[in-house]
Amino acid sequence: MNDNASLNRSAAFASIAVALLLVGMKVWAVFSTGSTAMLGSLADTTLDLVASLATLAGVWVAAQPDDENHRFGHGKAEALAAMFQVVLISISALSLAFRAVNQWIAGARPEGAEGGIVVSVIAMVATVALLAWQRYVIRKTKSLAISTDHVHYQSDILLNLAVIAALALDQYVGIAGADPFFGLAIALWLGWGAWGASQQAIEQLMDHEWPEERRQAFLEAVARHPEIKGLHDLRTRTSGDRDFVQFHLAVNGDMTVRQAHVIMDEVEAILKKEFPGVEILIHPDPEGHVDPTDMSSEDLLAKL
Repeated sequence: MNDNASLNRSAAFASIAVALLLVGMKVWAVFSTGSTAMLGSLADTTLDLVASLATLAGVWVAAQPDDENHRFGHGKAEALAAMFQVVLISISALSLAFRAVNQWIAGARPEGAEGGIVVSVIAMVATVALLAWQRYVIRKTKSLAISTDHVHYQSDILLNLAVIAALALDQYVGIAGADPFFGLAIALWLGWGAWGASQQAIEQLMDHEWPEERRQAFLEAVARHPEIKGLHDLRTRTSGDRDFVQFHLAVNGDMTVRQAHVIMDEVEAILKKEFPGVEILIHPDPEGHVDPTDMSSEDLLAKL
């Protein structure tokens, strides 16, 4: 857990450093070119910086240990950080679209394409390096906040290519309207990215169940224990980089409490081996027991 927290923080600090570098370069490029597409790129990078700061805060809070007021840990801080990023991206997309439409109507043209193109190329190189590190961290930690940040920086590659295309088409090919067109396209891309990034965060905040294939693999692991007579009321959720699962297991009703407890420990050992890091809560039931008020009393192992 401590290693994961360190990796998440390193990825957050790396994205902050890259964002600071790019904001400085793009401020100069906007004043040099007057390009709406470059302005959109600057707005996106500024949001990257703010979002990266939010990501750092999110992964730091999420890494805090359980306490008396947060028995399930602080993992949902990552989902909150991701939603904060989504709001910022959405505001940026709307503002950029408004600017692009106004520029299109006014017929304004960018200048000094060379400087803007050089800045965009440098931005792409720095972004590719950052994405490589983020991918490594995500594979190790499964961090939602870093994953959302990664999605945003992935879009920066296409965004910088769009800026280069807009400046080149306007300055070297003479196509009027190329810059606001690409600016509007970038705004739409940001909006689509915000929508996609919001889905996973919302699922965590709403305690969405695990994907069906993972639930099925979990049930198959439980079914391998010969003393298990059934399983019902399986509930799963994810919070940050932590998974939680609880369920009822049916065992021989003639067992003592101690014997049933030994079975529960054995099942938990099997699950811990195949699903490391998952926090498990098991409730034993005598075989055939059905709670008439329980909406989830169906035996899930019977379907295997």
